[in-house]
Amino acid sequence: MSWGSELWDQWEDISYHTLKGINFLETYGNFVKERCQIEMEYAKGLRRLVKSYQPKKKECEELKFSTVRSFRDTVNETADMAGQHEVISETLTAVVLNEIGSLVKELKEDRKKSLSEGSRVQQNLAHSLQQLEKAKKNYEKAFREAEKAHENFTKADADLHLSRAEVEKQRMNASIKSQQCEDSKNEYANQLQKTNRLQGEHYNTIMPGIFQSLQDLDEKRINNFKNLLKKSVEIERSVFPIINKCLDGIVSAADSIDEKQDSQVVIERYKSGFTPPGDIPFDDLSTPRQNGDMTPTVNTPSRQDTVKNTLSIAKAKKRGGLFGIFASNKEDFNDLPPNQRKKRIQQRIDDVTTKLHQETAARDGLLKMKEVYEGNPSLGDPMSITGQLTDSCQKIEKLRADLQRYQSLLEDVDTLGTGGATSGGPSTPNSLARHHSNVMSPHHNGGASPRSSVTSHRTSLSDESLSRSSHSPESGIGLSHNSLPGSDTYDQPDGPDDDNAEFYDAEPLPIIGTCRAMYAFEGTSEGSMSMAEGEELSIIELDQGDGWTRVRRVGEFEEGFVPTSYIEMNLYNNC
Repeated sequence: MSWGSELWDQWEDISYHTLKGINFLETYGNFVKERCQIEMEYAKGLRRLVKSYQPKKKECEELKFSTVRSFRDTVNETADMAGQHEVISETLTAVVLNEIGSLVKELKEDRKKSLSEGSRVQQNLAHSLQQLEKAKKNYEKAFREAEKAHENFTKADADLHLSRAEVEKQRMNASIKSQQCEDSKNEYANQLQKTNRLQGEHYNTIMPGIFQSLQDLDEKRINNFKNLLKKSVEIERSVFPIINKCLDGIVSAADSIDEKQDSQVVIERYKSGFTPPGDIPFDDLSTPRQNGDMTPTVNTPSRQDTVKNTLSIAKAKKRGGLFGIFASNKEDFNDLPPNQRKKRIQQRIDDVTTKLHQETAARDGLLKMKEVYEGNPSLGDPMSITGQLTDSCQKIEKLRADLQRYQSLLEDVDTLGTGGATSGGPSTPNSLARHHSNVMSPHHNGGASPRSSVTSHRTSLSDESLSRSSHSPESGIGLSHNSLPGSDTYDQPDGPDDDNAEFYDAEPLPIIGTCRAMYAFEGTSEGSMSMAEGEELSIIELDQGDGWTRVRRVGEFEEGFVPTSYIEMNLYNNC
């Protein structure tokens, strides 16, 4: 089927049809463009959703629960699905939209060229037809004039009254008009032949070729539209396997939920280690004294008192020393129940052990380097690393002392647990608190520093993360080198060694500089302190490599730790 043979007389309709086809392709391009925008907006919405529900750093402790881990994995898989929608948008834009733009431009140029050629050919044919019409009119005029001249000559020749000269004049005029008619006839015949030839070529060769180019153009548009639809589907279908994997990941995360394991985590997190109170003995007030008076009775704790005492250790964190600045949470964690205390001490042992291994490896590297320098002095001066070796050895000794101290505390906890069992009665919070105050009283060599009394309040992370990192309040900021027992800044308070020695007043640390908060910080963890952007604070202890600096609010007694990267420091010259 050819437009040139079937639609030879529908030039205007063909021109309008090809224009509508190109406009339709542009409409499809606008559809794809808006589709890409919707996919990108959907991806952005998913990413905002993921960001809102990502577990915060302070919530990492909750990852011990399988439900929380499953939800975290679900959120991460949702982020991956958002990425696939971004891929759809970007690929449709780069492939389909660009191809539509190029195709529309090419079709418009080809259509314009074909229409221009068709207009020129039609103008040539119209001009030839005009010339033919003009030649025909000239021939008709000449024919009429020749006929009239011949009639005039015939009348003159028959009229006997006219002279011979007048008859000859009419004859000559008839002859001229006849010749003019013959010339017009020949010109008309030539023009007719020329026009017929041009018209035949126009409708049989030239215009069918132009129609064919327009037909090819329109069929090209249709075929490309079909291919673009398929390509759009292929682009979207290509991300289905990844989206299916994301959905499979969510299903796997759901299958990993273990309600029994989560129940065990709750037990490990909140188990105090205390034994339930025993039976309350009957206090017989009617037993007479030897002298006839009533025997004094022995005060035994009631069940209600025992329960209150059990909770008192958890509430002890809220008690403070000097104006409530220093809490009672010391390095021995004596404000925690036995089971929780044992876990925290074990975490510190693991942390110190890791640091000890790292420092030992660093010292061994320095020793090897020194041996190399001694064997080949051209590589370096052996004395240049003596200072580093000394510092490393001091750090190792300090870490070993910390490790031995924590191990002793752990043994004390174990001994306390077994001692309570062998003494013939259950361990009570009061007895544990008395033991803590006796073991870690201000006069005992293992007393905790003000820094440790603050930092031990920090929320702990999981066992695994605690053994890896010490760069946040949640992971428990380690002791600074200048706040350990035996250091210059370790303040050992004075006071009687009684049950209340746990809450003693410590001397405030001296101010060593000032700082300004570059960003606002919410101190939601225990031991940290909130600050507003631009707030001026006093520095009382430098960052010990854990990413936190201890500060005091100006004009107040509130102290705590803030991120070092959030502040701009100005230290005094003597620091």
